[in-house]
Amino acid sequence: MNITRNKFVSVVYDLNVGEDNERVLMEQATEDRPLEFVFGMGAMLPSFENQLKGLTINDTFRFSLAPNEAYGEYVEENVVELSRKLFEVDGKFDAEMIKEGHTVPMMDSEGNRMNGSILEVKGETVVMDFNHPLAGETLHFSGKIIALREATADDVAKLSGCGCGCNCSEDSCACNNANDACSCGDSCACGDH
Repeated sequence: MNITRNKFVSVVYDLNVGEDNERVLMEQATEDRPLEFVFGMGAMLPSFENQLKGLTINDTFRFSLAPNEAYGEYVEENVVELSRKLFEVDGKFDAEMIKEGHTVPMMDSEGNRMNGSILEVKGETVVMDFNHPLAGETLHFSGKIIALREATADDVAKLSGCGCGCNCSEDSCACNNANDACSCGDSCACGDH
């Protein structure tokens, strides 16, 4: 069996970022905690899936994805200062949640969900970065396919979607990988997440 659409895939991998001698391990999927997904359902970066297409169980892989194949370039305009008042609950600023280094879910004026990383809390403003944490990075993957089988209906319900907590059909999902927002229309089963 080869990796094709609607197959359940389980992989172990190391994800490094950076250039040649200065690569840093960013993420690791291990035998105890592998990455599991249904191939072709939109949960993974298309360029990631393209590299795995056709592989079979026990095959190893090693490839790199440039920023334009992954999470895009880092965009300075995605760093903004917002009023502290936006982070008040019942008139009180939540200093435990809104502090440097935290990532918080946000929504823009059109109702699009996005995650923002807090860079700084100062005076009357909070400096937020709405770039994906891996924007501007070349992603270097090396790993192995550890399981491969036909996907079940439960797999599809649990593991498909656009990676933002939605359970969308491929045709209706308009996921924005830059900020993990989901706009799936009427077929979205997001709920509160």
